[in-house]
Amino acid sequence: MDLLLISNSTNAGEAYLQYPIKNIASFLKDVKEVVFVPYAAVTFSYAEYEAKVQARFNEIGVKVRSIHRAKDPKKMIREAEAICVGGGNTFALAKKMQEQGLMQAIRRKVAAGTPYVGWSAGSNVTCPTICTTNDMPIVEPASFKAIGAIKFQINPHYLDANPEGHAGETREQRILEYIEANPRRWVVGLREGCMLHLHDGKLELIGSRPMRIFKKGIEPYEVKAGDDLSFLL
Repeated sequence: MDLLLISNSTNAGEAYLQYPIKNIASFLKDVKEVVFVPYAAVTFSYAEYEAKVQARFNEIGVKVRSIHRAKDPKKMIREAEAICVGGGNTFALAKKMQEQGLMQAIRRKVAAGTPYVGWSAGSNVTCPTICTTNDMPIVEPASFKAIGAIKFQINPHYLDANPEGHAGETREQRILEYIEANPRRWVVGLREGCMLHLHDGKLELIGSRPMRIFKKGIEPYEVKAGDDLSFLL
């Protein structure tokens, strides 16, 4: 499989997809067109989302075709040169993908080697489930099951912060709850500005910030770019 899983689309103070576009360009170096899944969009249209991504992808010479225009979405996936899944609300994304049979279609396609780029919710849906999303369940998907292209769970936009005066749970506490209920599953806290690249059976962390690792029975710890991540595969 060839996956580029990005924590977030936009760093604070930057333009949309500014920080990861060079990595995306390198990843899609031989690709002329991507099939784009815009279903995480909620407060703006799928067509607007397609145009927003296309505006950035124009810089790298890649055409964006949104799957919402397809009469047969699964056929469009089967014929895709590459697949790109954008961020937004993970529950909205999962519901629409499940309704169109895209979870299974994408899993088969990426297992055959088709490049896949996702950010935020688009990274979350490559996991076994969407249970480590940060999003509010504004709609109800058929299940929490996702593509399952990877064996571990991603928490995008991972934050260490606990704002002064905030009495609620931290992100780490929420993930500790998840691994308590799911003791066999690894979870990675992928901080903003970072991404994971899976290629030829090797998983690589890209970015200047470390990634936090969670597993029941193990004290949470940090890994950095260049560290061995084979235990997650």
